[in-house]
Amino acid sequence: MRGRLSTIVPAVLLAAAVTQPAAAANGNEKIDYHDWTSAGDFARGTLEGLRAEAGGVRVAAPVGTVERAGRSYEYGRWTSPVHEQGFDATELIASWHAATPEHTWLQVEARARTASGEETAWYVLGRWAHGDADIRRTSVGGQQDAHARVSVDTLMARPGVLLRSYQLRVSLYREAGGSATPVLRGAGAMTSRVPDRFDVPGSEPGPARGVELDVPRYAQNIHKGRYPEYGGGGENWCSPASTAMVLAHWDAGPGEAELSWLPADYPDREVAHAARHTYDVAYQGTGNWSFNTAYAAHHGLRAHVTRLHSLAELEGYVVRGIPVITSQSFLESELDGAGYGTAGHLLVVVGFTGTGDVIVNDPAAESGAGVRKVYPRAQFETIWQRTKRHDARGAVASGPGGIVYLITR
Repeated sequence: MRGRLSTIVPAVLLAAAVTQPAAAANGNEKIDYHDWTSAGDFARGTLEGLRAEAGGVRVAAPVGTVERAGRSYEYGRWTSPVHEQGFDATELIASWHAATPEHTWLQVEARARTASGEETAWYVLGRWAHGDADIRRTSVGGQQDAHARVSVDTLMARPGVLLRSYQLRVSLYREAGGSATPVLRGAGAMTSRVPDRFDVPGSEPGPARGVELDVPRYAQNIHKGRYPEYGGGGENWCSPASTAMVLAHWDAGPGEAELSWLPADYPDREVAHAARHTYDVAYQGTGNWSFNTAYAAHHGLRAHVTRLHSLAELEGYVVRGIPVITSQSFLESELDGAGYGTAGHLLVVVGFTGTGDVIVNDPAAESGAGVRKVYPRAQFETIWQRTKRHDARGAVASGPGGIVYLITR
């Protein structure tokens, strides 16, 4: 059930009314999400060849050109102000909201200043377009040095290195001589420092007890073997299936014209469409966290990747009508009722029973009728919040550390 951890790991922008609550049942982790979303925000950064206006940042007077896949593209770029998150972080994941008309694309980078005062290199966190006609949407492998490395969509500090602050840089590309331009509407990043842990303290059930949101149910396994160029369905499509469920909950997503590349009788076309438009050619999968939230943002929603401290904190979203996509990894024996184990899997938390157990739309099913599951609260909180686990051979592997996609209007 690939969802992006050791074998598959890892990702709009929420309004002030939906900012991350301060609740922290699992008390030692540090988490910050910060974004830039207005013309004033962008103007406080550095604009090179771009113009900031009410609708976002767009190319005005390009400052350079690059060659990509036999085409020449001209570009401008925006560099954010330095953001100090107030603690020393070990990881960073970027999120963005952008429009990329035909013949345009963008690149997102980050650099940091370490706790010892050193400035890192710029690391590429994604080359992205919503469509796939101009570039092949991709993460960039092979980025590592003494300060950090990039794992698909996540900038990870080297052992002993801490990140005191960071900047984002977004380059907007358009075909040379063309009039179309990408538009950057928002960019942000989650920084975190979560302690290594196999076990986590459980949180007490809260105000979402007895609340269950009406979220459409999509099963990933009905797509098994379909569209191998986008990962081939089945266990590889848990992330786009989860993202598609939440988009449908908000009555957002692709219309008939966008879905016309699929046969009219294809089941749950929204899932295959999401898989195509989140596929990462370098990673060879659809579980790139940042690409999934960028896909949601393309459809008019606010979306970003972050971490939450506990199920108590997650309940605060559910009680406000917001389903939450979570990442988890576990052995079959560690989650009663799942019937499978996974190195990384995405599903949607849609509610809580009267006793606080977790109601989910789990796409790891053979049909929509099997998607709704109830999982024991303590087990679920552990497999979602821990950062270390044992795999089937007893070796130590990574855990998700509370990763979520937050997607709302």
